[in-house]
Amino acid sequence: MQPIPDDLAQAFEEWHNTYRQLAKQPRTALRRRLIQLSTSVMSHPHWQNGNRTAAWSALHAARQGGGSSL
Repeated sequence: MQPIPDDLAQAFEEWHNTYRQLAKQPRTALRRRLIQLSTSVMSHPHWQNGNRTAAWSALHAARQGGGSSL
């Protein structure tokens, strides 16, 4: 499996931060940012490698410190 690209990992981390902010203080700007980040993460070229499930798991594991894919 290919390593997770830095821009994808950064967008994913930003998505989680934005989601947490939105949960604390609902704002239109945060909702728009979350939609933008969701689109960026889900449509990233990295997912085109055909092994989406493994790549998605690696992204989550890396975010939680359990993987070395980043």
